[in-house]
Amino acid sequence: MVVAIITGASRGLGYALSAGLAGAGWDLVTDARTAAELDVATQRLRSGGARVVAVPGDVTDPVHRRELVAAAGRLGGPDLLVNNAGILGPSPQPALAAYPLDVLREVYEVNTLAPLALIQLALPALRERRGAIVTVTSDAAVEPYPGWGGYGSAKAAAEQASRVLAAEEPDVRVWAVDPGDLRTRMHQEAFPGEDIGDRPPPESVVPAFLRLLADAPPSGRIRLTDLAAAR
Repeated sequence: MVVAIITGASRGLGYALSAGLAGAGWDLVTDARTAAELDVATQRLRSGGARVVAVPGDVTDPVHRRELVAAAGRLGGPDLLVNNAGILGPSPQPALAAYPLDVLREVYEVNTLAPLALIQLALPALRERRGAIVTVTSDAAVEPYPGWGGYGSAKAAAEQASRVLAAEEPDVRVWAVDPGDLRTRMHQEAFPGEDIGDRPPPESVVPAFLRLLADAPPSGRIRLTDLAAAR
């Protein structure tokens, strides 16, 4: 595997995974909604010698998704797709009884539908190259935490889509990857006003992520903390 598409790569987990892959010799196609932040991240990655094609844009935009896959094609074709881009929704998060449905549609659009749409575009090349798909998920997809109904149900839908896709695409590894609680901007948004300094930084899960790619276990749900503990 040599070429990866990583969405939401300007900061947090997306940037950490990008840096880990770059250090392992991968070529990258990255995106983020904020062009300035993506440019800063790209310069940092390139300073270490990585080949990075940065494509600023929104994963909910069909044109942008086509640009990502086309950029990977110019590098030789994608071997790995990492669906990391996502949004939390309102902060603080409301109970489902009061969840604004227009916002919920956006949460599903970003966290569930856009990743599947990008998968559909990348699948022909991933089949040919016997590649892999990673959809970043959360324990909120499997645990009924009060206040997490919007984000959690969107991630649960993405996980079920991953399970079905794995059954339909035997030549492609399909993993729903739960990185655990990390010290990221999104996690801080979920707990406004609270100190989340006790959470580990995103960089802490990169070794487990690289081990996942190296070991290439069967498709399924992967908790990076379990991989790290098993080492």
